[in-house]
This record gives sequence, structure tokens and C-alpha cells, in this order.
Amino acid sequence: QVQLVESGGGLVQAGGSLRLSCTASGSGFTIKSMGWYRQASTLQRELVASFSADGGTKYADSVEDRFTISRDNAKNTVHLQMNNLKPEDTAVYYCNCKVWTTYLQNNWGQGTQVTVSS
Repeated sequence: QVQLVESGGGLVQAGGSLRLSCTASGSGFTIKSMGWYRQASTLQRELVASFSADGGTKYADSVEDRFTISRDNAKNTVHLQMNNLKPEDTAVYYCNCKVWTTYLQNNWGQGTQVTVSS
């Protein structure tokens, strides 16, 4: 069983920065991808940024020049540095980690609120 622990988030003014972190713990798994999704109150959950197993990254077009995802493989941790935040970035941010055990598992964190005031 994989557990995801998220930290970071909070309230910030437009133009400010926040950093999210997520750590995967457990045993007997191989991480296939790890990253962040977000969901605003009336919208579908969308990809923000993620790493694949080969180290490749994906970003949503809306954040590519403002957010940076990084990782610490030894600690099974990813960070999301969010700069120049905008009110439209307000959402619940969820860590996602796809792992292989004997089958592919899709794991979600509990979510952390990011609120950007104008």
C-alpha cells in the first residue's frame, strides 16, 4: 500500500509563490509517474505537472512558464514550485503517484488548498 503525504499550500496574494511537496511511502513498489493535479470547485481535475519514470516532465500550458516540478528520487518526493500565482490557480491540488507492484496502482493524496487572492 502506497501512502502519499502532501505539504504546502495556503493563501497567497497574486504574484506570490508557494511550494508544494509530496512524499510516497510504503514498500514493494516502483514509481511510474508522480506529480500534481488540481481541481477548482466547478471544474474537472486537471494535470498541473508530472514526472514520468524516465524523468520526462509534463506541464499544463497555463503553468509552464511559472511552475517548476522537481524530484528527489531517494526520498520518493516531488516538489512543485509555483511562482507568479494568479487567482485562476486557486484550487485543491492533489498529489498523484502511479506505481507498479504486481499491477499498476493509481494513488491520490488527500489534497491541499491553494488560494490566490487578487
